[in-house]
Amino acid sequence: MPYRLKDNLNSRYFEAANSLTSKKARRRIVAYVESYDDIYFWRTVLSEFENDKRYFEVMLPSKGNLTRGKKSVLMNFLEGEPLGRDMIACVDADYDYLIQGRTHQSQKVLDSPYVFHTYVYAIENFQCYAPSLHNVCVSVTLNDHRIFDFREYFRLFSEALFPLFVWSIMLYRNGNYPRFSISDLNRIADPGGFNVNNPEPSINNVKRKVHTRINELQRMFPDAKEEYLATKEDIKSLGVTPQTTYLYIQGHHLFDTVVSPMLSKVCNLLRQERQNEIYHASAHRTQKRNEMSCYENSLQDIKVMLKKNTGYMSSEQFRRVQEDIRNYLDRE
Repeated sequence: MPYRLKDNLNSRYFEAANSLTSKKARRRIVAYVESYDDIYFWRTVLSEFENDKRYFEVMLPSKGNLTRGKKSVLMNFLEGEPLGRDMIACVDADYDYLIQGRTHQSQKVLDSPYVFHTYVYAIENFQCYAPSLHNVCVSVTLNDHRIFDFREYFRLFSEALFPLFVWSIMLYRNGNYPRFSISDLNRIADPGGFNVNNPEPSINNVKRKVHTRINELQRMFPDAKEEYLATKEDIKSLGVTPQTTYLYIQGHHLFDTVVSPMLSKVCNLLRQERQNEIYHASAHRTQKRNEMSCYENSLQDIKVMLKKNTGYMSSEQFRRVQEDIRNYLDRE
């Protein structure tokens, strides 16, 4: 079969393929995802729903030209080629969920029973789920000492950012996003210098930048108060709260600029603490050298462990993703 045909297979092809297999064979459901990293995440989501009657195969949308990304996943669907019971699309929500159908892509993502999204901005937001970050530190350093309260920090970080986040969603909904883009929001959502022992200045830095930008936006849009308040209540009804804003900002920014540098500093302190324990507990130089070598060989990379983090499975947002998959399978 030529690559061009392979790259444009739709649900009817997979339905036909399933109909040709033995009645005892498991039904194969293809799940198209955006990138390599998404394969592991959606495999985690879909594994729960496999049984002796069905299984999922998670793959990129094209084997012929290595095309990746959300638009590639949705291309056939948006151009009229239907997904279906044997072919689904699994994508990051980005802003498509929160802008609630204001664009063609958003409308299709929300309306199709065969397109599933993360509810949070992206899979990286799940990987940075605050209640799970201590466990990530333990997996990296093998030290279970709680020296930093990630839940409290991201509660304060979210509360500081929430008023400006409402502006961002409002402007993306009404088409004024060039005046305040996601990139603009990212710059303000950068805490800057973070100190494990004194994190308050980084939160205050975000608050200061938020206050300055809101004043600018209010001057640009002096009649936006009613629309702003309506947007705030609407996104709250969609699950966004002032305490969870961090789950809905751009995932790569949260992962690379906020969480990874923070974990690096926390983990460095935890490593030093464990190394000091080994140094002082060793009876002699050889034992110290062997024990230190054993410990250091057991350490893990922070970003690798973050990407493997599945602590988000207890979150309300992840349960909503599971419920969508469950409802689709019940219908089928």
